[in-house]
Amino acid sequence: MDPGTGELPCADILVEDDRITAVRPDLDATGVSERIDARGCLVLPGFVDTHRHMWQAALRGSGADQTLDQYFATVLHTLAPQLTADDLHLGNLLSALGALDAGVTTVQDISNVAKPTEEHTDALLDALTSSGLRGVFAYGHGTAADARRVRDRLHHKDSLVTMALNAEAGSDESTRRGWALARELDVPTALHVRGGSPVSRLRRLGVLRPGTVFIHGTGMEQGELRLIHDSGGALSVAPAIEMTMGHGLPPFAAAAAAGLRPSLSVDVEVAAPSDMFTQMRAAFQIGRFAALHGHAGPEAPLLTAREVLEFATLGGAEALGMADRIGSIAPGKQADLLVLRADRPGVAPVHDAVAAVVSSMDRADVDTVLVAGRIVKRAGALRYPGLPRLLAQAEGVRDRLAAR
Repeated sequence: MDPGTGELPCADILVEDDRITAVRPDLDATGVSERIDARGCLVLPGFVDTHRHMWQAALRGSGADQTLDQYFATVLHTLAPQLTADDLHLGNLLSALGALDAGVTTVQDISNVAKPTEEHTDALLDALTSSGLRGVFAYGHGTAADARRVRDRLHHKDSLVTMALNAEAGSDESTRRGWALARELDVPTALHVRGGSPVSRLRRLGVLRPGTVFIHGTGMEQGELRLIHDSGGALSVAPAIEMTMGHGLPPFAAAAAAGLRPSLSVDVEVAAPSDMFTQMRAAFQIGRFAALHGHAGPEAPLLTAREVLEFATLGGAEALGMADRIGSIAPGKQADLLVLRADRPGVAPVHDAVAAVVSSMDRADVDTVLVAGRIVKRAGALRYPGLPRLLAQAEGVRDRLAAR
């Protein structure tokens, strides 16, 4: 994914502390403290998920058959109010570990717990910061005072977990107030957009700013997508959920015409798995189907496997303003790395490495994962003490909710 490094059929990667310091064949390994034998494997930058409501991992699979309106009624308005701070901590931690297990090394957590208390916020944030995942905690639906408290805690922009603001648009007054808070805190913004002219409205209100992640973007005119591009914003597409819940056709062709390279996201684990292989395949299939059958406008280009892999790696890094640190393999970048086994019966022989990742692989092929140079998964096993206890706690939450 890096033009300087290119694609090397065989090479060594030297990691020192949290950074990649060399990428080339036949590196001198004298004095290294640990070696990872990646023969028979593909090595990629870690996947980047730009939009996930992580606390909902505590409710995994509970909304598989739901439309968007049913999800709002059941998950957000019925189940969510029954969750304690401990439940939210468990959900965020479980989501983070599920991401790491699948090779997702960075997630933007769009926190949408309704009216969170400080206890709720601390539980969510404690889980994220203790997980080993690189994350962006997009605080939302709370108070300005609580947001300032989070900013005080996440004040280093180079930390493993940083802050954004989930700045959902409401009335003109509340929208201006929310975006003014983001400027005060000097953090990026993210919000859901679907249909109509929401980006033009933000421009009219005088709050449109670079670094904003616009989520979904379905049903919008190309001019709105162009405005995202021209304002220095980014687009996060969650193709599996958008098709399952009825958000509308993911706007891959329209985004390309507007000059946008989308990023990909899981969205909600109540109805989608936590890996990016699912999202890449959904994007690839939906984007090509729409173009081939005239649903993406005349002469819409066909998505390629390479483009989709870029969406899941460098595109995500660009969307989160981290492309100088993650998203590709190059000296000087953070050592967020993913080792995929290419010697499995369902993968070999590999004629095209990119196509193999997009069309043939899944989380079962994730052998080793590093975040900032730290090994979080090795030889197919997640390195997290107490995982059986955590899973038992998750089952306890499930049973308690089912009994009500």
